[in-house]
Amino acid sequence: MQPELSFATPRKLPKARELRGRVVVLDIAFASETGGASFETVTLPFIEQLGGRLAAWVDHHDSKHHARFAADPRFILTTKAQHGACPELVTPEVVARAGEIDTIVCHNDFDGLVSAAKWIRGGEEPYKGADDDARAVDTRIGHPSATGVRFDRALRARYRDSGLFGLVVRHLASGLSDVSLWGPIDEAAAELAAVEQVTRELANRFERLGSDLVIADVTTRPGPYDKTLLLLIGQERAKIAAVLDGDTLSLAAAFDSGLNFLTLLGLSGGMPTRVSVPRKRLPDVLAALGIKGSALG
Repeated sequence: MQPELSFATPRKLPKARELRGRVVVLDIAFASETGGASFETVTLPFIEQLGGRLAAWVDHHDSKHHARFAADPRFILTTKAQHGACPELVTPEVVARAGEIDTIVCHNDFDGLVSAAKWIRGGEEPYKGADDDARAVDTRIGHPSATGVRFDRALRARYRDSGLFGLVVRHLASGLSDVSLWGPIDEAAAELAAVEQVTRELANRFERLGSDLVIADVTTRPGPYDKTLLLLIGQERAKIAAVLDGDTLSLAAAFDSGLNFLTLLGLSGGMPTRVSVPRKRLPDVLAALGIKGSALG
């Protein structure tokens, strides 16, 4: 019997009591101090409530709290610089050491879903080059294969669709053997074109602050947009791109930029080159970057 799947994010974890049996957690970063979440209020209680039912926790995001679990073999924790994507950490040895599991909790992006499928397959890639595709998608360095692009576009178009997440894992876990499953995946991917059009229009709102930062306020907009694409467009114009959306400020720089927003902003963990913080921290962010104030706020 295949394990049950639970899709999550670092700040929105499932209730431990509702997860069946022994649990493995894949590509879920330790929560950082954003949006009212933190390691102490979100991640640690989840770990404690799982207790002995936690079979393994495999993740590749930075966190100062990794050190707490250095002596616990269930935790395989690295930095983003060490491993650009999580699936490459899901090896046959890691899967075998964890033993039988009943539930997989994974991040609801391509990286996390490939990790879940690879675990189901005993540490074997769902298709040749899947690890490389996950790394290219997660770091935005290099180009994923045509197969990786199909999955990535579908997931970016429907980034809250748990039904699609399950379908993607099923297709990957089968080694892409059922070609009919491409139908709904490609249908979802086709929806991204309209979202991309809105995103490119929103990119006209970028304004430059200093020599290294462009920022856009998209709190009001004509429709759904792709924040990842918008930040990438911004990075074509400056070293750092920032997007204000409601009460959230998102910052991004190239994976190989050498920047570490976690250190600059005093955050305990996450992705060093992409973070989200409360909008009210904009003055602090600008000060940390050495940029004088802005009319945006």
